[in-house]
Amino acid sequence: MSRAAADEPQPPPPGGVLWSLTGDIRTLLMLPAALTLQVARPAVGAGVDDHSVFRTDPWGRGERSLRSLQLWVYGGEAAAQEGRRLRELHRTIQGTDAHGRNYHALTPAHYAWVHATGFPVFRHAARYLVRELTEAEERQLYGEWLQVGRVLGIHDRDMPQTVEEFWPYYRKMLADEVEATVVVRELVDVDQPVPPPDRGPLPVRLVLRVLWPLLRGPFARVRRFMTIGLMPPDAREAIGLPWTDAQERRLRCVGRVVRAVVPVLPERLRYLPLAREARARVRPGLHAR
Repeated sequence: MSRAAADEPQPPPPGGVLWSLTGDIRTLLMLPAALTLQVARPAVGAGVDDHSVFRTDPWGRGERSLRSLQLWVYGGEAAAQEGRRLRELHRTIQGTDAHGRNYHALTPAHYAWVHATGFPVFRHAARYLVRELTEAEERQLYGEWLQVGRVLGIHDRDMPQTVEEFWPYYRKMLADEVEATVVVRELVDVDQPVPPPDRGPLPVRLVLRVLWPLLRGPFARVRRFMTIGLMPPDAREAIGLPWTDAQERRLRCVGRVVRAVVPVLPERLRYLPLAREARARVRPGLHAR
């Protein structure tokens, strides 16, 4: 590692909770809930509404966001580079939210909220899709999430520094800030138009393009179900997203299947590409939980 790189904030170390969780394909099911909670803050929702290509290029945006997340944890020296790139990308994002308030994407409170949402969503979703974390693992997860925040350029003064400090901050945000913004409503709207996937092998894309009129509806319903279900209950209640006991039972059934199937998948199917590459560089005995 170069001297300049050594002075940069470093990603969480191999073997941590994020190392185990972030590269697992189950993360793909968790991210929509985190994104939806992020944009429930009006300033963040307005920034995405005004400046994002999530409507015109949802698959490309999703792919770029996922790669960025993987770099934060598995990128080594590239993690800090990605953090700088993101800050530069957000430097010109500003405008007025639905309440007539000016916003800027790099306002510390807004930028920190976008990052902070990952902790409660990952913690909650892991209970269904992976396993319930111990108290020690929750603390470790939060500490690692703070470290990722430093990689992204978030100052310690702008994030609660302990789990005990995080929950009052989080509850205050739910009580005072979040709402069903335009973007939240679109993300859980099963009638929202979604183009067919344009990533992956050409034969697969061609087949999906032909079948998409039949698949779009079921895809939208599953996306809504997983987005709302994997959001912490207090967050979905604060936003006003409906959830029934029957849906909860179905989600628990889905979770049992996922927990049984994913751990026995071969490495090339269970882990995302950057995670596989990173795992190959560390000692063979280091495996995800």
